[in-house]
Amino acid sequence: MPTNGSPPNGLQCGGRFLDLSRPAVMGVLNVTPDSFSDGGRFLGKEAALEQARAMVAEGAAIVDVGGESTRPGAAPVSEAQELDRVIPVVEALAGEIDAVISVDTSTPLVMRESESAGAGLINDVRALEREGALQYAVESRLPLCLMHMQGTPQSMQDNPRYQDVLDDVAGYLLQRVSACRTAGIADSRLLLDPGFGFGKTLQHNLSMLKHLHRFVELGFPVLVGLSRKSMIGTVTGKPVDQRQSGSVAAALLAAQQGAHIVRVHDVAATVDALKILAAVQEST
Repeated sequence: MPTNGSPPNGLQCGGRFLDLSRPAVMGVLNVTPDSFSDGGRFLGKEAALEQARAMVAEGAAIVDVGGESTRPGAAPVSEAQELDRVIPVVEALAGEIDAVISVDTSTPLVMRESESAGAGLINDVRALEREGALQYAVESRLPLCLMHMQGTPQSMQDNPRYQDVLDDVAGYLLQRVSACRTAGIADSRLLLDPGFGFGKTLQHNLSMLKHLHRFVELGFPVLVGLSRKSMIGTVTGKPVDQRQSGSVAAALLAAQQGAHIVRVHDVAATVDALKILAAVQEST
C-alpha cells in the first residue's frame, strides 16, 4: 500500500484545534429513534445536551451527532427529518460544550447547515459519494472523515466478500482521497475510517483490527468505531447493553495500533483505559 508520510498531530476543526498527539475519544450522540444501541434516548434537545455535557465531563474531545441510523437494515431518512433532528442539537451544543462537534451525515445540506450551526467536523460513512457531498466539501473548510462501507446500510451485511479485506478497504479509501485531491481538497482536511461492521464479517473485522497499523501507514489520521458492535457481541456472547468491557478492550487495541480517534458510547471507561496506555507508553 502506498503511504503518505506521518499523520498530523492535530486538526483545525472550525474554531477549535483537535489535538491528536494522543488518541482522542469521540462520544456517540445519536438523535435517532432507531440506532442499534441507544436509539430514542437522546431525541429531545435537552436530553441530547445533557448527554453531551456528561460525555465532555468524562473526557470526550469530540461529540458526534447523528440523525440517521446506519445500523444494518436501517431505513433511509429524509433530508428534512435529518435536518430537524440534527441542526437544533448542533446549535445547542455549539454554545454549551467545550469540545469539537462532529456531525455523522452523508447529506450535503445537513453538512452545510451543520457547519453554519457550529459543527467542526463532518463524519461521512459514505465517503462523500452522495450526490453533492463532494461539492460541499470543496466549499467547506472543515475536516472530513471518509469511511469505507461495502454496499448500503440496507444490504451491507448480506454476505460481504473481499479479495483481501486490508488491500480492498485501503484501496477504496485511497480512491476517495484521490477524488478529494482532484476536487481541490487538501490532504490536511482528511481522516480515514476503515468502517468496522459496515459490510464486513467477523473475520474481516478482526483482521482489520489486528492490522490497523496498515491503515495508519497511509498517512492520514485514522478514526475507528468499534463500540458495542455485533463483532463485540459475537466474541463475548453479550447483548448490546453488556458490551462495555469488550468495547473498551477493542478501543485499546485500536489505540495501540495507532488509531487517532476512537468513537465510543462508554466515554469514561475508554478515557481511563487510554490513560493507562499512555502512562505505560511514556514510561522509561
